[in-house]
Amino acid sequence: MTAPLPEAYGDAVTFSFGDSPALADELLVLVVQGKKTATCGARRDFGDGKEPLPAVGRRDVVLDGAGRPAVVIETTEVAFRRFDEVDAAFAFDEGEGSRTLEEWREEHERYFRRNGGFAPDMELVCERFRVIEVLQR
Repeated sequence: MTAPLPEAYGDAVTFSFGDSPALADELLVLVVQGKKTATCGARRDFGDGKEPLPAVGRRDVVLDGAGRPAVVIETTEVAFRRFDEVDAAFAFDEGEGSRTLEEWREEHERYFRRNGGFAPDMELVCERFRVIEVLQR
């Protein structure tokens, strides 16, 4: 269950990184450390009745694996790219330990296969962000 949001962020979009509480916590640490400044998701997972598309300037609240508000981020860039068009710079900015673009592709292919399917030409929503505030938990 999600904890109440700080009043200043009461209307913010909330989400967790990853697809499990453990992965949410692992990726959150990378965000707080400044190593993860980008993320991506399958375009199919955004829109009507689903997660809203990110928008430049919007501030979102990232939840930890227990659903508690942890960090406020601000979107600085949004781009739509096919999976096979993601470049090494974006993969590096995701900060998830991939040393090469090939490793990023392997790890993300596994993730997308677990979460609705994968195709090399699938459209991704690629977002860069900056940390605004680390919240007390």
